[in-house]
Amino acid sequence: MAYEAQNPTIRFSVPNRPPRKWGKWVSTYKTRALVPVVLGIGLWLWDLLVRWQQYPPFILPGPAQVWRKFLVVATDGTLAHHAEITLFEIALGLLLGLTTACGLGYILGKHRAIERLVSPYIVASQSVPIVALAPLLVIWFGSGLTSKVLICGLITFFPTLISTVVGLRNVDADLRDLMRSLRASRWQMFKLLELPAALPVVFGGLKLSVILSVVGAVVGEFVGADVGLGFLINLARGVLDTPLMFVAVISLVIIAQTLYLLVALFEHMCLRWQD
Repeated sequence: MAYEAQNPTIRFSVPNRPPRKWGKWVSTYKTRALVPVVLGIGLWLWDLLVRWQQYPPFILPGPAQVWRKFLVVATDGTLAHHAEITLFEIALGLLLGLTTACGLGYILGKHRAIERLVSPYIVASQSVPIVALAPLLVIWFGSGLTSKVLICGLITFFPTLISTVVGLRNVDADLRDLMRSLRASRWQMFKLLELPAALPVVFGGLKLSVILSVVGAVVGEFVGADVGLGFLINLARGVLDTPLMFVAVISLVIIAQTLYLLVALFEHMCLRWQD
C-alpha cells in the first residue's frame, strides 16, 4: 500500500476498446462483400472484350445492350410471362421428383433386399441422358405441361434418392439399438433418430436437385414448347437476337441461384441444432 501511494502511476491501465462495428462487419462478411466486386469486375472485362474485338451484337453483345433488351422484355411483360411458366414447371417437377425420391429412398434405406432388386433398374433409367428421353416423353405425353413436369421429376429424382438412402444408412447402429431398448415406436425412431441423422446428407441431394430442375425444364422446352424461358432461347436463336438469349440465360441462372439459396436457408433452419 505504501509503495502504491508513493508510485501512483503504476495503477494506470489502458481500457479495452470494443472493436469497431465496421471492422467487425467486414471480418464477418468479407467473403459476401466480395461477390458484387467480382461481379463488377466480370462485367467490366466483358464490356472491355466486346469493345476490344468489336464484336457485332449477334455474336457477343455488351452488357449495356443486354440491359436494354432486359428493360424492353421486362416492361412489355414478355420475360415475366415466360419465367412464370418455367417456374410453374419447375415447382411441379420438384414436387413430383422429391416426394417420390424421398419415399422410395426411405424404403430402400430400410430394406436392403428391395434395394438389391430395384437398384439395377434405377441405375439403368439414370444412365440414359435426359436429352434422349425428352423427345420420347413429348411424343407420349404431348408438348404441354405434363411432359415438362415428368422431365423435371426424372432429372431431380436420382440425387435425392441416393442422398436419402445414404443418409439413412449413416444412422449410428448403437443409437438405433438404444432407441429399441427404450421401446421407441417406428414413428419415434424416424422422428427422433433417423430424420435428424439423415437430413445433412439429404440436403446435399436437394441442393443438387433444385439446380437440375432448371436444366430439366429448359430441356423439355427445347424439345417442344411454345412458351417458357427455354422456348425464348430457341426463339432468340432463330432470329439471331443474342441479347434476348443472354437475358433468358441470366434469368435461368437467377432462378437456380434463388432455389439453391432457399434450400440452404431451409437447411440452416432445420439443422440449427448441429451448431
